[in-house]
Amino acid sequence: MKIFKTIILMIVVLSVQTLIGHDAHYEIKTPHQWTLKNGTAFSGNFYLAKGKNVMLETAHGIKTIVQSELCESDQQFVADKLEWIKKINAMENIQQKKIESAGVKANGNWKTPIVNVVSYEALEKTKNKNYLIVIGIMVFLAFALKKIAALKPLKFAIPILVSAILITLTSFTVSKAKRWMGSTRVSFIDSAFSYYKPAISTRNDSKYYYVESLGLPDHETMLGITGWQQQVPIPQCYVGSNAWSIPLNPVVAATPVPVNQNHFLRGAVALAVNGIAIFNPYTNTGVDAFLDGQLDQYGGHCGRADDYHYHIAPNILYNKVPLTSPVAFALDGFAIYGSKEPDGSAMKSLDANHGHYGSDGVYHYHSSNSAPYMIGNMVGNVTEDATLQIIPQAAAKGVRPALTPLKGATITHNHPYPNGMGFKLTYTLGAEKDTVDYSWTANGDYTFKFITPAGTTTSNYKGQALCKPTVGNKNISAVNSPYRITVSQDRQISLLPISATNATNIMESAVYNINGAKVYHHNATPSINAENWAPGTYFYKAKMDDGNILTLKFILP
Repeated sequence: MKIFKTIILMIVVLSVQTLIGHDAHYEIKTPHQWTLKNGTAFSGNFYLAKGKNVMLETAHGIKTIVQSELCESDQQFVADKLEWIKKINAMENIQQKKIESAGVKANGNWKTPIVNVVSYEALEKTKNKNYLIVIGIMVFLAFALKKIAALKPLKFAIPILVSAILITLTSFTVSKAKRWMGSTRVSFIDSAFSYYKPAISTRNDSKYYYVESLGLPDHETMLGITGWQQQVPIPQCYVGSNAWSIPLNPVVAATPVPVNQNHFLRGAVALAVNGIAIFNPYTNTGVDAFLDGQLDQYGGHCGRADDYHYHIAPNILYNKVPLTSPVAFALDGFAIYGSKEPDGSAMKSLDANHGHYGSDGVYHYHSSNSAPYMIGNMVGNVTEDATLQIIPQAAAKGVRPALTPLKGATITHNHPYPNGMGFKLTYTLGAEKDTVDYSWTANGDYTFKFITPAGTTTSNYKGQALCKPTVGNKNISAVNSPYRITVSQDRQISLLPISATNATNIMESAVYNINGAKVYHHNATPSINAENWAPGTYFYKAKMDDGNILTLKFILP
């Protein structure tokens, strides 16, 4: 009987231990301590190494250091880090070949075997089955401990079993809730993009948050590229119906889709908060753009339509954006952060998707300096078309034929014109120093001058007239709104009917700031004095007498 009692106790302890266990994750190491040859020391994460420079992500933003200025041990650290990145990507290539060898070929494209597609669902079903088995065992033990006379001395174990059952049920419920939870507040996304307004413009409906931009960042572009495709950045018209679309209520997919050489090879997978698209780390040829030398010091380059975009998260934006704010949003609707959590703490361990659930129960990704760089698997539901592109998304439009790679060229500068209507790009090719001097007009007339020691070649192209992001009041949730917001020079806010024939009465009104805090409330619609309000974006909400809710966005200068 003593042996039997011992076995019962072991089952109880093992059951509880099983329930409080967790899945293994790989850890992101703490910031490295760097030392310069002159003795200066500081901490930061390795970000990029391009040419002779090393870019480090510090608490104060991106810091660029000439590699030779680092102490010998840190120079070796950089070399080891780059070698490690190459090995990781080499391992990914080997794994991908294994997947392809186990797959089937359809219409000339490799398709992932069914066993891989359903692996997440099979794992979920196995977990559910295990939960039920464990709960059944514990219920039986609790009954046995109470009813069987010989086991009554072990009745103290009943509270432990009851607690274990509750933990199991809670874990099961939280897991399911997390899988389907993904609500993203408009004010939260708006606050992330607010640092780059009015250069970009935003609006939304009930399904998407739309971002308008011209596709040109405010930092220097193309610097340090060694694998140059001879494309250069020009304005794009990501406005109106061609704006970028971010889902407002993302839903976690039953099977996350990998961001790799087989999926999302065309178009963007995310949008940075400066309105610049972020593509798959792999190009449409399946090459790691970073390791191939195609990216500038900020993780970007230009596509065949001369459209500038990133291939890794542009952490350079943290020079302007707080480290606690997202640097981008994936096109599945989930936020992407840098090395900090939203609460300012150090980044927690990441799962295989390159993210985790936050303290608010909503999933988010993190960027890193090694593959997969930003998104391992697309966690949210997305639609991928036949060209391996997420839809919907904005489209770039070029003005000239795409050129071929220029082997051996290294871009040294890309200086913008003072009037913002062109660039002067310089590059070295062997002992030569060449230039591409190009500009455009408001009517869309483009002039490209290719300047080499052998002479100058000029080409002219006709593109579309330049467009501008729409800036000002946006009607957020009401189509054909009967009202509009006006802000006077003395900061008096008024709600005015557009037409007296279709206006409805307002029963209650309130104003919220970009963080969702209520700054004004009234049961009528008087003129609002905003003289002491902080500049920024606000939302006016009104309850109409027909039961509808009117929401208007306005900008207070």
